[in-house]
Amino acid sequence: MIGQFLLSLISGIFIGGVAGFLGSLMLSKRMALAAGPLGHLALPGIAIALIYGFDISLGAFPFVILGVVLIWFLERKTRLPMEALTAVVFATGVAIAFFFLPIDQAEAALVGDISKIQLNEAIFSIILCAIVFLICQKIYPRMTLINVSEDLAKARKIDVKKYNLIYLLLVALIVALGVKIVGGLLTAAIVAIPAVSSRNLAKNLAQYKLLSLSFGTISAALGISLSKCTTLPAGPLIIVFSAFIFLISVIFQRGK
Repeated sequence: MIGQFLLSLISGIFIGGVAGFLGSLMLSKRMALAAGPLGHLALPGIAIALIYGFDISLGAFPFVILGVVLIWFLERKTRLPMEALTAVVFATGVAIAFFFLPIDQAEAALVGDISKIQLNEAIFSIILCAIVFLICQKIYPRMTLINVSEDLAKARKIDVKKYNLIYLLLVALIVALGVKIVGGLLTAAIVAIPAVSSRNLAKNLAQYKLLSLSFGTISAALGISLSKCTTLPAGPLIIVFSAFIFLISVIFQRGK
């Protein structure tokens, strides 16, 4: 039987690594902080999952995906910036969550708790991470071109609206998985910090993607491992290790 700690560690490594990889794309699109509002949007689903005792990621999925589709639709109709629409939608989600979020279980909702992950949940998380990674890798060149110039992308016959929707759905999936390890409060950090650390050190796009994935993986592994040895929650520890890696990257950047 696979130990509980090993399940937590493997799941966290996959989620952290893919979050960092997707974060490298979100940073170039100036959307790295959008994962935070989307994580807050997951709170109503997390609250329902806690009340009825099922996986918080499953509770988060419909709310985050609904929010992403709504943001995508409003962006098309209003031409307002995506980050502004994200703020509007997430604020509504947070307000709804406070109507029925169990106070005694608020910590799990806000900072996550991967230590109790079950085998079926771990398998589901790993498979979904693999799917997100493969799709992200496939659309990465087109999304990079869209980020540089939508007009140029359209001239190359790239369906910008379709790829933006796919990209947002990938963000929604990784946010829903991220709440399992860092909760609805800290999801922006697991995608943003590995990416900015990587940008400080990478010399080309291939290094940038690889380092983003590696830093996300390392932070998750260290945070979950230290949590096992202490009474501290894994979510905040993952963020602290990720921030420490960022500080190291700043030092090495100045040294170059």
